Amino acid sequence: MGAHLDNLTFLNCSFLMQKRGIYYFRRSVPVDLAHYFEKERIIVSLRTKDQRIAKARAKQLSMKLQQEFDHLRWRDAPDTFSRYIAAIQTPMGQSDAPTLTEATELYASVKGKRKPKTFHQSLQRAVRYLASACGNKPIDTYSREDANTYRDSLFRKGLSGTSVSKSISVVRAMLNFVCRENGLELVTAFSGVHVEGEAAVEKRVPVPIDDLRKVQRECRQVDDEARWVIALISDTGMRLSEALGLSVDDVVLTSEVPHIRVREHKWRRLKTSSSTRLIPLVGAALWAAGRAVDNTSTDRLFPRYCSGSDTKSNSASATLNKWLSSRIPKGAVVHSFRHSIRDRLRNVECPREVADAIGGWTRIGIGEQYGSGYSLSVLSKYMFKIVDEEN
Repeated sequence: MGAHLDNLTFLNCSFLMQKRGIYYFRRSVPVDLAHYFEKERIIVSLRTKDQRIAKARAKQLSMKLQQEFDHLRWRDAPDTFSRYIAAIQTPMGQSDAPTLTEATELYASVKGKRKPKTFHQSLQRAVRYLASACGNKPIDTYSREDANTYRDSLFRKGLSGTSVSKSISVVRAMLNFVCRENGLELVTAFSGVHVEGEAAVEKRVPVPIDDLRKVQRECRQVDDEARWVIALISDTGMRLSEALGLSVDDVVLTSEVPHIRVREHKWRRLKTSSSTRLIPLVGAALWAAGRAVDNTSTDRLFPRYCSGSDTKSNSASATLNKWLSSRIPKGAVVHSFRHSIRDRLRNVECPREVADAIGGWTRIGIGEQYGSGYSLSVLSKYMFKIVDEEN
């Protein structure tokens, strides 16, 4: 967003600017904190043309951002009292803090109760690497030198900058949680560790409409469970995990507006609170939902990918993307259908708030959290438009 600043109007109001009538929050990153951010300025759409509302939202965002700036400065500051307590530091062998292994067990048992298998795999892998590089010590005895040693050992294993950063963040989250649970000072050794070559998250490209329609036709021809998943996602914009975790009861085909109920289940959590929603079924998605309901022998819509206590998102993703790779542009994957649905809704001039409700995207503003949301008839009006106008 920040790369395209044409046709902007900068206003006297603090941190506000306007582009094509829409207000944006705009604030520069302080020089001393620039190493934490990818850009010099933070620009966020306030999603309104009303200056009064824009001022209120900008003020709220500015306060939150200032808190983040203050937190980062405090974290970088040297320990204020270190010169007073250096002489009486607790020897490593006498620390009362849990060891790395004990901390991991606590974290996994409390935070990992309803987490997927991948959560536990990432945790165990990150901790195993740390123990190998620096030893299984009381968690309050790990130093910045240990953190740097850990980072370097991960690079020697051949991990990319992004993977190294993720492993460090897993360890940091686990240590901070266990410290809070035990009333200990937070372990800051793993905070702000510099990782060379950390890559930005790759932006997924949408699937062009001609390729999308070709994929949908092939899904009808092949007519199996994997293709039903793809077809369902292609005309709903659901996340893969959301689709795989559906139960038969989540599919409502007999109402005036056939639809999907996306809701949390014990075998599949949702990404955000906004993810809970109703999605009208149209086009290929309506066909796929009907085929899946008619062919499942369990209470799960896609038992091949969700037969136990969790969903098999990783294996499903690999299978589906392999089939799609020769049918959609390079760089596009199954998640790209979610990007496509946003563009398709824009093309039929669907209001932003309605598109957010369909896709389960997080909404900004307190007022948008009131009420029960848009009716199925309103949502379906725009969903039918995208399939009608494209055919």
